[in-house]
Amino acid sequence: MSINYYNKYRHFIKIDKEDKELNGLYNVLDDLINQYKRDITLDEFKLSALTKFPDYEEQVRQVEVANIGDDVLKDSITQLVDRSQARDLAILCIDVTEGRKTIGDIMDFYTRFETRETLEEVEFVTDDLEMLYNETVHKAGLRWRLPTLNKMMGSLRKGDFGFLFARPETGKTTFLASEVTHMAAQTERPILWFNNEEQGMKVKVRCYQATLGCNLAQLYTDRPRAYKEYMKRTKGNIKIFDSASVNKRTIEAICKEHEPALIIFDQIDKVKGFNADREDLRLGSIYIWARELAKTYAPVIGVCQSDVTGEGKKYLDMGNVANAKTSKQAEADWILGIGAIHDVGFEFMRYLHLSKNKLSGDEDTDPTLRHGKTEVIIHPDIARYKER
Repeated sequence: MSINYYNKYRHFIKIDKEDKELNGLYNVLDDLINQYKRDITLDEFKLSALTKFPDYEEQVRQVEVANIGDDVLKDSITQLVDRSQARDLAILCIDVTEGRKTIGDIMDFYTRFETRETLEEVEFVTDDLEMLYNETVHKAGLRWRLPTLNKMMGSLRKGDFGFLFARPETGKTTFLASEVTHMAAQTERPILWFNNEEQGMKVKVRCYQATLGCNLAQLYTDRPRAYKEYMKRTKGNIKIFDSASVNKRTIEAICKEHEPALIIFDQIDKVKGFNADREDLRLGSIYIWARELAKTYAPVIGVCQSDVTGEGKKYLDMGNVANAKTSKQAEADWILGIGAIHDVGFEFMRYLHLSKNKLSGDEDTDPTLRHGKTEVIIHPDIARYKER
């Protein structure tokens, strides 16, 4: 008997008090687990049971000859848990109808049921250094189109959460289109882009332009060819969900259904379903949630605004992030600012500053550029960022 199974699911098993033999055998198992605090073998259980109950030879023999596969055991335990929780819910509903409980108690119960632990054994982070190296550095994640970003940050991997920010109309969505279309070819799983800012079809057109490196006139000249080439290069992986009021429950359901390779929020601060007394705390809870999504599914990129202190500034830092004290910045593994100035002749210059960087990087990442700054050129006609 696995001690993990015992600790998780023993309390779900209800035994008739009149069944003395079965109660006795379960008490033996309970005593062994509580005394030795480890997995108990069948031989150990037999010895203890027959020592305490010499007349239970037949009952112990039935346990011994039972040959139950792990899959059947998992299904049986799942059914026991479901039945137990359904019974508890029925009792709770009766209490609500009779005034002893409230609807809030049912909602709390449902939340606990929805997030209950799975049947898998607890797994701790490996001590194998070779595996740690392969998973965090050697095996590349999603690489950037801009070579300097690969040198500064390295790949995006599951568990990584970061955000980029800039003043309005600086080129945040164009930056996403430029980079995400390059990443789409590197995976077989979808990239989920939750869009609550610009009109969704316009964003998809930018993705076409960024993928093919063409302007609108070129894109629409031969639409069948452009569509075929776009699908070939991106594998149709970029899925844009367009809603001005997208909420956390919808996002969680979509992520669970599609198991993404990358999650994009444009804009992350507008995601619904979070409440707090202060705006910075509400935003902080969104960013904590986004980090949890990254750990569960895939890397997450958020987009938000710079406040007015970033207007006309080349290299934005964390102090320029809008509507935040430290709550937003604290949750991110990386923060990339996109700066711009208003001088004549510099309309298409953009200034990238990686003001926070906790990523592991790749084998070709340059440690001296960990919080680097670089000048790039935005090409809005083809939705691309390019290095100088």
